[in-house]
Amino acid sequence: MQWRTLFKKEMIGSFRDRKWIWIPLVFILLTIMDPITTYYLPQILETVGGLPEGTMIEFPELTGAEAIMMSLSQLSSLGVLVIALSSMGIISSERKSGIAELILVKPVSFTAYITSKWAALLTIVWCAYLISMLAAWYYIGILYEFISVTEFLPLLFFYGLWLTLAASLSIFYNALCKTPGLVAFLTIGTLMLMSVITMVFNNHVSWSPNNLSSHIQTMLVTGEAPTELYGAGGVTIILSLTFIALAIYIFRTKEHAA
Repeated sequence: MQWRTLFKKEMIGSFRDRKWIWIPLVFILLTIMDPITTYYLPQILETVGGLPEGTMIEFPELTGAEAIMMSLSQLSSLGVLVIALSSMGIISSERKSGIAELILVKPVSFTAYITSKWAALLTIVWCAYLISMLAAWYYIGILYEFISVTEFLPLLFFYGLWLTLAASLSIFYNALCKTPGLVAFLTIGTLMLMSVITMVFNNHVSWSPNNLSSHIQTMLVTGEAPTELYGAGGVTIILSLTFIALAIYIFRTKEHAA
């Protein structure tokens, strides 16, 4: 009952902040922008007349798999940025303003406080993600080719784990810091550092969460999910749960110390 009340409070706050409107809209724009722009690029160039007369440029035809990977690429960069910016004050702002102390004065557990915010954030992120990917799947199918449901569903699940990790990391830094801007900076910085480490030691970290996209692409090309995809998915889930467990521990320690 306690957890439900906290979760409901977060969901109502998200509606009031219009997060249920602007986050899905931004995600939809990110996922459909590149495939549509690439498809109509020849017409765009011809309309603006930016090429010398007689110039011939042949654009390669993209497959549905290549087009949808363009959508995932946008979510990997700008989508994660949206998650970090929209959640950077979910706990830190309440700690800074003293609202968190007022809530925790009541018989509210630290675990319920953290996990309710995590669940509310994941609900928004996953709903926006599913809606945007369905839009991308539809437009890519119309313009290029439809991706089969048996390939699209695993893609949705495994890439969604990456967004889950980004949200979990944001919750962790919210519990660690009181400055929202610093939370967003550390979240993005950590994900970038993970990406650099993965690129440098790629042969030794095939199960890195940062390799989820490349493993998904392999699945779309070959029609079979590689073993590394399951490994990377498992590591991503473990890391997400670890960050939430650490967030609860750190938050409890800091509040007791205060």
